[in-house]
Amino acid sequence: MSREPGAPAPAETARDQAADVPAAIELAGALPDRLCAELIAFRRDLHMHPELGNQEFRTTLAIKTRLEQAGLAPRVLDSGTGLICDIGTRAEGDERGMLALRADIDALPIPDTKADAPYRSTVPDRAHACGHDVHTTTVLGAGLVLAALDREGKLPRPVRLLFQPAEEVLPGGAADAIENGVLDGVGRILAVHCDPKVDAGRIGLRVGTSACDRLEIALDGPGGHTARPHLTTDLVTAAAKVVTDVPALVARRVDARSGLAVTWGRIDSGHACNVIPQHAELSGTVRCLDLDAWRLAPDLIHSAIDEIAALYGAKSEITYIRGVPPVVNDPAAAELLHTAMAARRGAASVEGTEQSLGGEDFSWYLEHVPGAMARLGVRRPGDPVSRDLHRGDFDVDEDAIRVGVEMFTAAALLDAGERP
Repeated sequence: MSREPGAPAPAETARDQAADVPAAIELAGALPDRLCAELIAFRRDLHMHPELGNQEFRTTLAIKTRLEQAGLAPRVLDSGTGLICDIGTRAEGDERGMLALRADIDALPIPDTKADAPYRSTVPDRAHACGHDVHTTTVLGAGLVLAALDREGKLPRPVRLLFQPAEEVLPGGAADAIENGVLDGVGRILAVHCDPKVDAGRIGLRVGTSACDRLEIALDGPGGHTARPHLTTDLVTAAAKVVTDVPALVARRVDARSGLAVTWGRIDSGHACNVIPQHAELSGTVRCLDLDAWRLAPDLIHSAIDEIAALYGAKSEITYIRGVPPVVNDPAAAELLHTAMAARRGAASVEGTEQSLGGEDFSWYLEHVPGAMARLGVRRPGDPVSRDLHRGDFDVDEDAIRVGVEMFTAAALLDAGERP
């Protein structure tokens, strides 16, 4: 789905900032057409061979091989999947932390339903339906361009590429990567996430994304005949009340601006129409836009479930699985992405976006170093078909790869002159 990018119209704030960027830096780091074609082919290969979290051995080898071909020395993480690669050398006396560019590399356990794409997944029930193949290709491409600049003596400060496994596996592979030392020597971190609601050629910026936790509930009672619910615990009704009343009750116990939302994905109980079951199971997600509310969420939700279950005489067992905190972009890092994109494509190529309720383990890095994530537009302008994330028909306008690479390279060059 490649296309030629349209020329963006001007907008004021970032254009003023971009005007302060030296012309040499604006021009350095552009993506050559030959390399762009190679990256599109690389992305399609990843798309055809998706691998689940902590199983990304082929993906890791493909990234490692290409970086080594560029004369770089990547290091595979101790888990055997994922890797880091440093580009450039620190000037004598420069104690500043380097910039890291992060990509997630895992896929999803869903079938690829794109009947007309020659690069559709070849692995049953596996698909790159969240754009991680694009994220990976974008960071790889930025690394190859920055390595070329470094060979020419034009990369003023070192940059680390971080290819992280298992983003889709709660609580996210980022935590393990951090324990593996991927942030050692890093002072700032940047990333992108595909956004099918934003046109290719543009990025979206906002404060961040939602926290995401998982909730598993078991309800138990003695069971009985549906003719005599008054003599037992009506477990199906109890489960139904938990489904409908817990989200409403929790929403009344936190500030409405926190965006705390409980949403159910599964409910299972019973085997016959005239038997009140003894056991019911429910599972869902807890999402939240506010860090303080996220920290309160487990106690609030435990309390609400216990209250409603007790009201109907059911015993409750609750498993609350911490996922990822909300992504809260550092203002200076977000401004760097804004300025880098404006320098490459004009200020109108940056737009504000709505707050996402999708979880992202990039948030774990932001617990340690400042950083920001941008929404990389991947929608083909004028395309009437919605290709949302986590759907089997998800696909991208591949011009987004060039956009992401050139934004990252501009950010790396600008960051070198910006941070004290």
